[in-house]
Amino acid sequence: MKISHIEHLGIAVNSIEESLPFYEDVLGLKCYNIETVEDQKVKTAFLKVGDTKIELLEPTSPDSPIAKFLEKKGPGVHHVAYSIQDGVQNALVEAESKGVRLIDKAPRKGAEGLTIAFLHPKSTEGVLTELCEK
Repeated sequence: MKISHIEHLGIAVNSIEESLPFYEDVLGLKCYNIETVEDQKVKTAFLKVGDTKIELLEPTSPDSPIAKFLEKKGPGVHHVAYSIQDGVQNALVEAESKGVRLIDKAPRKGAEGLTIAFLHPKSTEGVLTELCEK
């Protein structure tokens, strides 16, 4: 698998509206995109830090994965996303062949038009890992 860079850091928040002032007013970052990903039951907000993005994740339903995360752990870092150069599908095949447990057996659409897939944190040293490609 060829990783070019960290695509983004996903941060679970209870409310994007309540969280943005910290990122914008304190850290000086600017939110450039807010969108809802219906099938993942999440609202996202993106901010850039150099070539890396911060993705704020707000649940849109009590049964969403983000709502469950917030219930268990509270707000904080949810996942690390890597930009894959040789395709997410190839990366999934390679990871699985090396014994990594997959959350997604096939790539799917994510925010900002990316193709994404997740690796299970039980196989990735406790860090939910997202693979992304444009």
